[in-house]
Amino acid sequence: MRQLESIPGFAAFAKKLMSIGTEQQLYGVNMASSIRLSEKQLPHIYKHLPPICQRLGIAEPEFYLQMSPIPNAWTMGDTRIYITVTSALLEMMNDEELDATLAHECGHILCRHSLYHTLVYWIRNGLVEQGLMPKKMMTPVEIALMYWNRKSELSADRAACIITSPEAVVSTMARFAGGPKSITSQINYQEWAKQGDEYEKIQQSGLWNKALQLQAIAELSHPFAAVRVREVMKWSESEQYRMIKKGLLQIEAPDGFCPQCGNAIEKEWKFCLNCGHQL
Repeated sequence: MRQLESIPGFAAFAKKLMSIGTEQQLYGVNMASSIRLSEKQLPHIYKHLPPICQRLGIAEPEFYLQMSPIPNAWTMGDTRIYITVTSALLEMMNDEELDATLAHECGHILCRHSLYHTLVYWIRNGLVEQGLMPKKMMTPVEIALMYWNRKSELSADRAACIITSPEAVVSTMARFAGGPKSITSQINYQEWAKQGDEYEKIQQSGLWNKALQLQAIAELSHPFAAVRVREVMKWSESEQYRMIKKGLLQIEAPDGFCPQCGNAIEKEWKFCLNCGHQL
């Protein structure tokens, strides 16, 4: 993010592009083609979002449901940020996986990604496809933004890990790939993460291999699944992850938390009801 915003005039350009109609157009289309969720509109789906926003300390965005056979979720906007999920995603995922998906999208908001995500979408699907800007001129900008976009997904994955768990986040990745629950529930995540390590070795095995892989991912909006899984599992073992989870528990459990299992406790407890540890 710092590298992106250090480009002279880039942040101002992005804001200006949003202000002249990009944001309004995308917001209007989403409003007209999707169902806005609330306490009065499909509350059993809407109820997943407010607790996640509260835990991350962000203002609650507008929340929409789009009828689509393709499982997907995205965050758009700058002055008026919204999250949209598809009906196929809701049908496919259980409650914990839905929470992980929404926490990922809220992670983008927390990290201030939504402005540039909207810009990426507009460059790819607006300026170039509609012939407003020549593709040759926009390709270097698009490649740079897609590189940033892939990195932003890793940050959002971390936010999802904090709100749910690394296992839940990895499970959503398997589900997004189209795997049925009967198979994805049995995946060994550590073994899957090792494929990310092997892929990195391929990338680093000479200049030609590196060039081939860079060419393969240049226009991708998300890292390969094995790479994301590797990053999630690796970070979940870090001191940073443990400290953030512990800090969140301290904030959310004013009566304290168990030094053995880390779960919230109440003042009158003699033993932790989660693990049995004497308090």
